[in-house]
Order: sequence, then C-alpha cells, then structure tokens
Amino acid sequence: MILRTAVQARLIATNPAEGVKLPRDRSRDVKPVTISREDFLGRLLPAVPPRHRAIVSTAAGAGLRWGECAGLTWSSVDLDRASLRVVQVAEETHGGIVLRPYPKSRAGVRTVPLPGFLLAALRELHAADDPDPRTLVFRDRVGRPLRRSNFRRRVWLPSLVRAGLLGQVVATGPHRYRAIWADQEGVEWSAEFTTEREAIACVAAKAAGGMRFHDLRHAYATWLVTDGVPINLVQRVMGHEQASTTLNRYTHTPDNYAARVLETFDGSAAFLLPPAEEMPSGHHLDKEDDDL
Repeated sequence: MILRTAVQARLIATNPAEGVKLPRDRSRDVKPVTISREDFLGRLLPAVPPRHRAIVSTAAGAGLRWGECAGLTWSSVDLDRASLRVVQVAEETHGGIVLRPYPKSRAGVRTVPLPGFLLAALRELHAADDPDPRTLVFRDRVGRPLRRSNFRRRVWLPSLVRAGLLGQVVATGPHRYRAIWADQEGVEWSAEFTTEREAIACVAAKAAGGMRFHDLRHAYATWLVTDGVPINLVQRVMGHEQASTTLNRYTHTPDNYAARVLETFDGSAAFLLPPAEEMPSGHHLDKEDDDL
C-alpha cells in the first residue's frame, strides 16, 4: 500500500485535456488459485483451527468478501432459516478498523442461503459463544474485529501448509521435521526443525504463492456456475451490479471443458435423431443450401 501511494504521488498528466492517467491496478492481474469442493472440505477446512473454521466456511459457503465476513454480526445471521444478510463491512484504515453500514455497492446488500457445512459451523460457534445480536460473529479474543494481515499470517498461511496446499513439512525422524518451500523465483529451499509447529511457521512465512482468502469467494462462484445455477442468481448472491462481473472475474474454464461441451450433445438426447436411413439425402440438402 505504501509503494502504491508513492507511485500515485508521482503521476504525470501527459495530456491535460484527458486528465491524469492512473497507474494500472495490478491486483486485478493476480490469477485466482482454484480449489475443488472435495479439497476444500477434505483437506483445507480440517487444517484450519476449529475456532476459525466458521469464517473460512463463510467465504467458501456464502461467497463473502473479507470485509463482509469481518463486519458480520449475529443479528444478520438467521440460523433457523439458514441464511445471512450482508448489510455492513469492516474496513481497515490507518486509524484502525471501521464498521460501515453499507457494502461497496447497492447490490452488495443481499441475503445469502447457508449450505449445510456453513450452517453447522455457525451453529457450533453460536452455541459456544451465546452472543448478543450486535456482537461480531468473527472477532479476536478480546472482542475486536479481526485484522486481515494478522489472520493471514497466524491462521490462513499455516492452514495452507498443514493442508498440503503450500510448501511441505516432512517428518524425518523423532523430533525432526523438514520444511520445504519455493521462493518467488521457483528455487526450492529446506530447513530442519525439532517441532512440526516451527516447520509449519517457517514454510508459512517464506513460501511464495498459495491461495488467498479471497480465492474462496472465487471458488464459491465457480462451483455455482459449474453446477448450472443461473448466472443471474449467482450475480445476486455474489452482490454484483452486473452479471458480466460474475462471469469475467469469478469463473474459470475447467480442465475438462471439451468433454463437458460434448456431453451436452451426447447421451440421453441422442435417441431423438432419426435412424440414418430416414435422414434426408445430402444431395437434396445441398440444393436447398444453394438457394440461400
């Protein structure tokens, strides 16, 4: 953030009539790291500390942004109807974290249904907490809003390591653990530790890449679109003003896209074709084409 501010301070207007040309926002160039539902539920979620599984589940099971998760209060969660309402966000500023009553756009105010794994996580959290409705659902140990940077360093990255999604930690003997990671240049490094916790912390601090918390929102949208949920409904639960935003930013082409395209035309619909002997002759069709 400091670097970007410094760059913006040196902006030059090459054509006063056109105004100042802003530097390109490189954050949009970051390619999301995708994860399947099977890997999320079977690998990543079990690797997250129990008290933080609900916030990770909220990003993946309801598509909330970090600020929407951090600003969620129990008054916006309806456990009986299995839904939550996004009406407030937490924004980090130089002076601290500010709770704002409106999300980033009008479409951001929305109601989102809760899938089973997320509903279970929120119910468990609520039962252990018995909170006031105005209380933040996700907060630190003294009741303050969670900070994204602290969560990333202390919870998110170590969870990726434990799940085998960032670097590697291998037990090499009694009280011996090898931490293995790659840097920004793709060079592999390793170090030995006497505890698994130290090895995990090393990989979390030094490994390059890995999923971002925001990639769970990307995964949520991709899962919905891949399963055939109409794009206008995905747009609504994602809180987008335009459906094109949903399509362009939060979906991706699956690796087996060719097979999926062919499946659309094969299988159960094949019986609708008449037998080959009943098909019109090619000569007759060619003559009709000549008239077009």
